[in-house]
Amino acid sequence: MTTTILLQAAGATGGFASGQLITLVLIIVVFYFFMIRPQIKKQKDQKKYVQELKKGDKVVTTAGIHGRIADVAEATFLVETEGGGKIRFDKSAISLEASKALNTPPPAPKTDTKTEKAKA
Repeated sequence: MTTTILLQAAGATGGFASGQLITLVLIIVVFYFFMIRPQIKKQKDQKKYVQELKKGDKVVTTAGIHGRIADVAEATFLVETEGGGKIRFDKSAISLEASKALNTPPPAPKTDTKTEKAKA
């Protein structure tokens, strides 16, 4: 009788441990797909963007300084600011999001067809 109780207890804990293991694996998978993978993609995009920059491109640094690239070195950029000053920045100091926003033209204003018909 004692052996039966011990076997039942061992079987119950084995099932519980596998449930915990499955839960732990699911948590790791969720972290990978929602946190780690997007960050890796963002880093690759940043690296590619910085490698494609050339002389004359408008950029914004992570410090918020706006300017044009005056010279490209192996690990740095020489950025010419609006006042004519030149500052050397490390390539990692270029902000991808801010620089892309600076270089993309603003969207054209949408026209409301109902309003235009009413005016005519």
